[in-house]
Amino acid sequence: MNSWLAASLGPILAVLLILILALAGLATWLALRLRRMEERYRRLTAGTDGGNLSAVLEAHVSQVAAAAARVAELDTLVRHAERASRAHVQHIGFLRFNPFRDTGGDQSFALALADGEGNGVVVSSLHSRDVTRVYAKPLAGWTTSYQLTDEEQRAIARARQS
Repeated sequence: MNSWLAASLGPILAVLLILILALAGLATWLALRLRRMEERYRRLTAGTDGGNLSAVLEAHVSQVAAAAARVAELDTLVRHAERASRAHVQHIGFLRFNPFRDTGGDQSFALALADGEGNGVVVSSLHSRDVTRVYAKPLAGWTTSYQLTDEEQRAIARARQS
């Protein structure tokens, strides 16, 4: 048996060396996995008092629920603001013009102010040498029951495009 052991010592040592290297590789791989897991755990428990994982998860769940409630509240506020903004002036059309050839400059104007649905007013000012007159006509859906001048129609068209 001694002679067989002496003859097989080289191959046995080679097999043992291979096993030792494989075990060292496995130990290194496990150490790296453990380090990654510890990193993930530290990130998961960041900002907590370091309690057990169940307490940390419960705290995270309550934070998510609070954030979801706040998002729902903000969504309601945004919807309300959106509905209210439809009635605000959103479209403006302005046009200066000279209605009379004997006066100098474009002192007259037409101004259209409308909300998102075309409801509002068109204001006109006619300036002559002696007097300036101001007219206002209501708008409902970009139209009015009153006769519009060409300048007022152009001001409304500009407002509608804006």
